[in-house]
Amino acid sequence: MLLGTYEHNMDAKGRVSIPSKFRDDLGSTFVISYGLDHCLYVYSMEEWTKFADEINAGKGTNALKIKRFFMSNACECEIDSQGRALIPQSFKAYANLSKEVTIIGVSTRAEIWNREDWNSFKADNDLSTENIGEYMNELGMML
Repeated sequence: MLLGTYEHNMDAKGRVSIPSKFRDDLGSTFVISYGLDHCLYVYSMEEWTKFADEINAGKGTNALKIKRFFMSNACECEIDSQGRALIPQSFKAYANLSKEVTIIGVSTRAEIWNREDWNSFKADNDLSTENIGEYMNELGMML
């Protein structure tokens, strides 16, 4: 399970260090795709297959749009000997990635964010404990 928040720097060649705690779960080859909120999603091959199966099961025009969005904006990546992954240029542009990135664990996937965008997202969505408690209550989750 991918958990935690890690701050890393992207080098001039577009490589970012994948947190060591994520490497075992992601494996040596994994998938990076465009994500929602202009971040990148990072899936192990196993989790990507599950996600792709869900997408492929969809029917109708919107399902086709979702399939096109995720499948055309995904690539297989490998971790190099120093624990880094090369982020393609178009992916860096989509997620507004610069030198400072934040990598977060979101259970079955990781997300790579521009650090300023991640901090703004947290502030704009008021992820306070009070609000999270309310959201959990709305979903019928135990506190």
